[in-house]
Amino acid sequence: MNNSESLLKVVDIHKSFYDSKRRVDVLKGVNLKVNNGETVSIMGVSGSGKTTLLQIVGSLDKPTSGDVLFKGESIFNKSDSELSAFRNANIGFIFQAHHLLMEFDIVENVMFPAIIAGMNRKMAQEKAITLLKDVGLIEKITNKPSELSGGEQQKVAVARALIMSPPLVLADEPTGNLDSHSGEIIMNLLLQFNKTIGITIIMVTHNETFAKMMLKRYRISDGVLFQIAD
Repeated sequence: MNNSESLLKVVDIHKSFYDSKRRVDVLKGVNLKVNNGETVSIMGVSGSGKTTLLQIVGSLDKPTSGDVLFKGESIFNKSDSELSAFRNANIGFIFQAHHLLMEFDIVENVMFPAIIAGMNRKMAQEKAITLLKDVGLIEKITNKPSELSGGEQQKVAVARALIMSPPLVLADEPTGNLDSHSGEIIMNLLLQFNKTIGITIIMVTHNETFAKMMLKRYRISDGVLFQIAD
């Protein structure tokens, strides 16, 4: 993979919210370029705008002004239905909360994005089982999420994020609800997939140790993003 090829460009993103009394400027002209295969961490205190930025990058929210280019194309020129299809095909999401469906087993949970995309059910199931094997859960594929530990549930979330083989994974505090050992396992899994299949990762985190495991590190403060030098 050519790492010099730009996958994502965030161009002068501003985001403002309005309460009953005043305008709140959360993002103030954020720019970011991420190349294929890179790993990026973004740190910042609560309320600094890092999750808002990640949601805009993932097209879950729209900026007040500015643009996000994915492979050179604006993602916000798409209709809502086109954006939904774009997200499902190109972006894997991992959140602090697992957002697993408790009434289904973990294979079915991993399969859902592929089924939504119209993949043949047998093919989706086979791919889900392979991913669950990759994350170390092959012996628990008949289990439901409630029968797993928090760390194991997050492994399922990682597998689900990868079922469509997306070029980009967005992780919002993926270790935030885990103990340090489980968090380290999840981080190593993400870095393993980055190395073996070349996925690009942008991760928001409070954990400085985990942030330092990424190739590039950024901090967001008062709505402004800046790179942290090694």
